[in-house]
Amino acid sequence: MIHKRRQFFLGAAALGAVAVPSLASAQNAPKAQKGPTLLTVSGVIGAGNRGALDPLLDQMMAKQRIKFDRAHAFDFAALAALPAVTIKPTLEYDSKPHTLKGPLLVDVLKASGAEMISKTSVFLRAVDGYAAQVTAAEIAKYRFIIATHMDGQPLSLGGLGPLWAVYDADRFPDMAAKPLPARFAWCPWATYHIEVKEA
Repeated sequence: MIHKRRQFFLGAAALGAVAVPSLASAQNAPKAQKGPTLLTVSGVIGAGNRGALDPLLDQMMAKQRIKFDRAHAFDFAALAALPAVTIKPTLEYDSKPHTLKGPLLVDVLKASGAEMISKTSVFLRAVDGYAAQVTAAEIAKYRFIIATHMDGQPLSLGGLGPLWAVYDADRFPDMAAKPLPARFAWCPWATYHIEVKEA
């Protein structure tokens, strides 16, 4: 009987040792998410749906020196649930117009609980670490979107996606007057992290 109790105790202890780190990971994981996180918004946001950055699990963000105590994580379903708009800018890669579709960046930031005033700074970061700084006023003026599709096809990792913060430069004379590459300095392809900072 004592031997059986000892086996039960050791088994329960081992199970507990496994459960504790799993619980810690679950506390940092996004709530009610259907798929993998594609975009993380941090900084001056609402309550968020995930916990602090975990330097072990959030390796890429940690190596790019991103820090946050809470964030809002979006999977594809969460982004697709927002109203989508379509733009058709001429792209620098082939000098041809392409149809891009996705939610307005303003709507994505609102969904994260960010309080936007005209001088709020927004940092758009790509998977390679490239980051562009724009203001809330510029995001609204140029109607930035978080593109999920190009020419009817999902943007792919290894190409320009899976997400791309971009706008239709052709529609704005001040931007259309610039050389093509200069029009997209604010538009990091493979956008995966956005940081909202107070003005």
